[in-house]
Amino acid sequence: MRTSRLVFTLAVVGAIAGGVYYWMQGTTSDQNANGRQRGGPVSILAEPARTADVPVYLEGVGSAKARNTVTVRAQVDGKLLSVNFKEGQDVKKGDVLAKIDPVTYKAQLDQAVAKKALDEALLANTKHDLERFEKVGTLAITQQQIDTQRALIKQQEAQVQQDEASIENLTAILGYTDIVAPIDGRTGIRQVDEGNIVHAGDAGGIVVITEIKPISVIFTLPQQNLPTLSRASASGVLQAEAFTTDGHEMLDTGTLQVIDNQVDPTTGTVRLKADFPNAKLQLWPGQFVNVRLLVDTLRNVVVAPTASVQRGPNGPYVFVVNDDKTVTMRPVKVAQQDEKDAVFSEGLKAGESVVTSGFSRLEDGAKVKVGDRSAPQSPGAPTAATPRSSADGKQQDGRRRKAEASASPSPVQTGLAEAQPDGDQRKHRHRENGGTQ
Repeated sequence: MRTSRLVFTLAVVGAIAGGVYYWMQGTTSDQNANGRQRGGPVSILAEPARTADVPVYLEGVGSAKARNTVTVRAQVDGKLLSVNFKEGQDVKKGDVLAKIDPVTYKAQLDQAVAKKALDEALLANTKHDLERFEKVGTLAITQQQIDTQRALIKQQEAQVQQDEASIENLTAILGYTDIVAPIDGRTGIRQVDEGNIVHAGDAGGIVVITEIKPISVIFTLPQQNLPTLSRASASGVLQAEAFTTDGHEMLDTGTLQVIDNQVDPTTGTVRLKADFPNAKLQLWPGQFVNVRLLVDTLRNVVVAPTASVQRGPNGPYVFVVNDDKTVTMRPVKVAQQDEKDAVFSEGLKAGESVVTSGFSRLEDGAKVKVGDRSAPQSPGAPTAATPRSSADGKQQDGRRRKAEASASPSPVQTGLAEAQPDGDQRKHRHRENGGTQ
């Protein structure tokens, strides 16, 4: 019994000692690896700063709006005889879109023409009577009769003029039976089908025509941009660019037409309108778009990738690569930046290389190894463009150690396995001890 307990105790102590030894070896290996990493150069990517002309844009959100929108309605009542356009068709000003039955209006015009002819005949007879009265003189008729005849001529002349006006009116009404396009544009969905009775007071009309070439875009900018807009617009026409809502595709290029004369007090924004030729029909009435307005161009300024700019408690800074393959942390002033480039007003000169990737282990004065962005990389290998952070390295080392531990039993597990006797050994010891433990 004492022998069994002694053997078991020794096995447990050996297992614990093996585990401690394994842990000490792993810690020492990690420390050595970290030491080697700290001593070696840091892999980075770098790009040189350059001088360039940088455009200055103001960006806003707006929607496209047809320059002219007309609801084509009937101006007279009647039966719609024909519809002479297809939905979605481009039409020109003056094209006949539909026809209304003209029979009634043609008859009214004929009556007016006949009435004028009758009045003209009466007028001619009255004038002849006046000529005869004037030849006879006052010997046969009185002066009053002559004056009355002259007044009658003026009345009949006025009646003829009235007939002419009536004819013009009825001619215009008859012309309204041909429904024509009032502007150049594109037709929409037809509201009335052929054969229906249409009325001048119908609200829906027959079709809506919109002018989409060219087209306008109304957008807004914050009121803080008004001084810049005023200065830029005073110097000339401003160029506007329309983009999709995700900003990935430019739809068209146009010009700014007007800045609204008041600021919306509820939103603190000012409305602007730009016109676009829309030759490829990329813009559609009611479509939401992003608008970029060119207000200035910075000439010969220092430019570097935006990825090089880092932020610290004292403001922005960059890592400049020296000739001896070390880096210097240098504070800078950024005039403006976008998703691609940053413009530096102070702290950086053209030609100096700045770090654009690999910041995780960088510090002032660190040794670096500048990678080649165009060099091919093996699949799965970490690149300088996407450096592996120290946290990622620790996680991968931890996963590797777990995999090794699962593949081969640890000394603790081995000691425990050796300390446990199999079934035959336990039975043999039981018989040696007389059946008791």
